[in-house]
Amino acid sequence: MIAFTEEMTTALNNSFADRMIVEVATASTTGMPDIAFKGSAMAWDGEHIAFWERSLGTTFHNLQENPQCCLLYRNFETRQVWKFFGTAEVHTSGDVRQQVMGRTVEAELSRDPERKGAAVVVRIDKITMGPQVLQER
Repeated sequence: MIAFTEEMTTALNNSFADRMIVEVATASTTGMPDIAFKGSAMAWDGEHIAFWERSLGTTFHNLQENPQCCLLYRNFETRQVWKFFGTAEVHTSGDVRQQVMGRTVEAELSRDPERKGAAVVVRIDKITMGPQVLQER
């Protein structure tokens, strides 16, 4: 079972303000990896992480082809370093897209003035800290 701790939820939801920007790792169907910073990352609920995909670039295309991804949160000062592994759903229209956009930090939305971005919601299947598996479905 996956259930974010209060510490995880707070860290994720404050990652932009704390300048601990979450990184997302994706891969194309041919296996070409990519890493991108996601300042809009948030704890969507107790088992999902969401972010606003404003660039519609490599991350967007990779997740449409291969929804498996890993999100990294790290704060070395507080010794919080978590990897969240899961499966993404990309929402280019509809209620979920609107809801994620509504919770996205303004600094990220302002970089998408025409609101062309997509919402990404990742169902987390495993959380690790170093070699230790903290939670798993």
